[in-house]
Amino acid sequence: MSKAPVSLGIVGARGHTGSELIRLVAAHPRFELAFVSSRELDGQRVAGHSDAYTGDLCFENLDADAVAAKGADAVVLALPNGKAAPYVAALDAAKPDTVIVDLSADHRFDEHWYYGLPELTRARYEGSKRISNPGCYATAMELAIAPVLDRLAGPPQCFGVSGYSGAGTTPSDKNNVELLRDNLMPYALAEHMHEREVSRHLGVPVEFMPHVAPHFRGITMTVNLWLQQPVKVEDVRALYRDRYAGEPLLRVGDDAPWVSRIAGRHGVEIGGFTVAPGGKRLVVVSTLDNLLKGAATQAMQNLNLAFGFDELAGIPADAFLSQEDGR
Repeated sequence: MSKAPVSLGIVGARGHTGSELIRLVAAHPRFELAFVSSRELDGQRVAGHSDAYTGDLCFENLDADAVAAKGADAVVLALPNGKAAPYVAALDAAKPDTVIVDLSADHRFDEHWYYGLPELTRARYEGSKRISNPGCYATAMELAIAPVLDRLAGPPQCFGVSGYSGAGTTPSDKNNVELLRDNLMPYALAEHMHEREVSRHLGVPVEFMPHVAPHFRGITMTVNLWLQQPVKVEDVRALYRDRYAGEPLLRVGDDAPWVSRIAGRHGVEIGGFTVAPGGKRLVVVSTLDNLLKGAATQAMQNLNLAFGFDELAGIPADAFLSQEDGR
């Protein structure tokens, strides 16, 4: 006898991340889409916008009370920053046992919400039904820094470059393909939200300089790390491989990873380990797809964790990364 499906709704489903979430939920053995909310696509068939979904659902324009009235087992909030509060309040009032995964930054600094970066925080999960999904840049930074966190001699300096899908679908300079052509656009070069997020969750100050590039998806993060004691590159590489051994969505390689090779894949690649003369300056590069491991895939990992499923359920096996995946 098959087990009953777990109903899941998505709020803010028109965006790039919402589309990826629909694809992942459609492939999941236990989750079933209960509703997809989008003001702009209200009334249109979900199947008309997603080749992965074959059901009969249509997009609906649902306010917070209407979302709560659906009674779904889980709700993913794929909304811009600052928009989550009414939905959380409505769900708290109507069905407080609903699992909520918030993809925005609204609860990343709230100690009452579990911060779900599984490779670093799954051991601290204690059954919370309120889950804050880390930022895409933040995921790349935290995974690149964590193995040497206790060896740092100063703030890591992080130079990040994202594809323009990270700027969302609302028109702006950061997703204007004409302005981005043959260009690299720096922005928010101090006090970026992800800078504060990483500093908070790693417990050390971090300096972050974000940029947008002309490619659509994928993040490259180059991290400069000053260490207390000299190291050898082979020892550092072994340290990272040991730290992330057994993590199928994380690959530690020798060469610096390329963003073009991570697009459409569900994990993180870390490599390019370089130690400057003197041994105390280490440079590491990490890459990930900002729409997948930076958002939708990580949300699916967190949902699986919350419902006691295999953490990788619904995530395509052929898109996993392997330590032996040479290039």
